[in-house]
Amino acid sequence: MEALVVDAGSKLLKAGAAIPDQSPAMIIPSQMKRMVDDASDNPTTVFEDVTLDPIERGFIKDWDAMEDLLRYVVYTGLGWEEGNEGNILFTDPLCTPKAIREQLVQLMFETFNVSGFYASEQAVLSLYAVGRISGCTVDIGHGKIDIAPVLEGAVQHIASKRFELGGTDLTKLFAQELGKYNPSVNLSMSDVETLKEQYANCAEDEVAYEKTQNCEIEQHTLPDGQVISIGRERYSVGEALFQPSILGLEEHGIVEQLVRIISTVSSENHRQLLENTVLCGGTTSMTGFEGRFQKEASLCSSAIRPTLVKPPEYMSENLGLYSAWIGGAILAKVVFPQNQHVTKADYDETGPSVVHRKCF
Repeated sequence: MEALVVDAGSKLLKAGAAIPDQSPAMIIPSQMKRMVDDASDNPTTVFEDVTLDPIERGFIKDWDAMEDLLRYVVYTGLGWEEGNEGNILFTDPLCTPKAIREQLVQLMFETFNVSGFYASEQAVLSLYAVGRISGCTVDIGHGKIDIAPVLEGAVQHIASKRFELGGTDLTKLFAQELGKYNPSVNLSMSDVETLKEQYANCAEDEVAYEKTQNCEIEQHTLPDGQVISIGRERYSVGEALFQPSILGLEEHGIVEQLVRIISTVSSENHRQLLENTVLCGGTTSMTGFEGRFQKEASLCSSAIRPTLVKPPEYMSENLGLYSAWIGGAILAKVVFPQNQHVTKADYDETGPSVVHRKCF
């Protein structure tokens, strides 16, 4: 039985058997709706209009909801049988607290009775996905941005940086901007999220962004029949990553952040890191983002310019959406056959803290 690989993000959970040249078998929302206990004989399931977010800003926050989500994934979705569970590998976001890693390994062995467990950092796995062991990942997810230099398969934690900013903040910005010009339209955040995915765009550079003040207005009809006008707002979403002042933040843009982070690493490694830059996370798939990133990189003050690594030809063009999962599938093919993982015997002997010794 193939090991399972789980990459659980704030917005989407990616899971499937460790087959690196395939997409994950399951890509589902992490958010859940609470089910109502109905004492009547009504056969239809009733859901409360209460949403649960097991994962916030990349980290597990609601463990009961996470257990329910994982139970659905491994047994219903991926076909594990209770009493015959196999090996499982999880991806770790940058700066995952030790307590969360310990609670996850405890959940896996004590509740799910897994045969073996492993966890590895998303930055390392995203590099594995493109055939690298050294480089730098720029991961723009739903709830956070992680910029992590990696040397010989090890994240350089002192130099790495995490920002509590992500796709969800860009969605809120888009909602505010749309609301200014469409005051009579009632928009749900799910509507805005859908509109962002359809319309959000990155201008070619700052000059091009300034010119969007006169861009063409598009009319969009919502599912409920309301009509909304979309103009410059679609460009503000992407521009905020390069000019965070749009969000009211006193931070440098994403490329400048990358260059500054790499400058804190030993100079002999600058070229290896910057010339193996990998974009990952759903937000990086925004129309025009990669082109804008490359243009900003060509203009930056660094002597060595960031250069993006392209996915191998046999990999999907959408690799950035689940590169950590692909890397996890590659790693699972190594750690479990070679017995480098946490076994049940390891766990019983040492307890949850064994995860720090065996998964690094």
